[in-house]
Amino acid sequence: MKLSTWNVNGIRAAMNKGLREYLLGTDADVICLQEVKAEQVQCDLSWLEGYHAIWNSAQKKGYSGTLLLSRVAPITSNLGLGIPEHDSEGRVIHAEYPDFHLVNVYTPNSQAELARLGYRLRWDADFLRHLKKLEKRKPVLVCGDLNCAHEEIDLANPKSNRNNPGFSDAERASFGNYMKEGIVDVFRRFDQSPGRYTWWTMRTGGSAREKNIGWRLDYWLASEQLLPAIKSCSIRSDVYGSDHCPVECVIS
Repeated sequence: MKLSTWNVNGIRAAMNKGLREYLLGTDADVICLQEVKAEQVQCDLSWLEGYHAIWNSAQKKGYSGTLLLSRVAPITSNLGLGIPEHDSEGRVIHAEYPDFHLVNVYTPNSQAELARLGYRLRWDADFLRHLKKLEKRKPVLVCGDLNCAHEEIDLANPKSNRNNPGFSDAERASFGNYMKEGIVDVFRRFDQSPGRYTWWTMRTGGSAREKNIGWRLDYWLASEQLLPAIKSCSIRSDVYGSDHCPVECVIS
């Protein structure tokens, strides 16, 4: 089973930048998209055959939102965390499959000057509790833009970015709680090399990506007991269409 995650930074804009070609060309069984910035009625996917679509759009127009595309209909699916404070921005889709729970997530950004850090940390704690609750029934597989570069190896310039949004000490420590609770950063089980990024700023007109000055913000996380079944996890930096790139995971 092949699964893919990608923050498309606006699904309608990304369609004309490479997303359409990726969707038509991929052999992924499940595709999880974040920051779709659209409602289902605003995005005609009738041309994409063979997938069941599960949308979770934000109440605010043109903001946030997630989408899960699956060739096989999940056993059950749910939107959000069941917490009103968190569930207006369309950030979570949960789909249950025979052997695991799949959670597609777009974690809130702590914003400039860490203005939303307090909320972000509450989110992290509540999201982790949600995963552990699901894990009582079967293992969890989590994917998406988690808006954190966990270790210094996960961004090009760690010293100059320390305590910037996505690399604050508090966010990194909070991210580390996943590992403390037995949830594994899958990519790092396969690749421990530097320079492996999934997001590059567009403020430099694309030169950051050309020079590979980036951050690893997009992840596959998994319950420890799922690891023997995971065969690969790869960053598709060759795929364009957004300021992020897809990350693909293969599980037997």
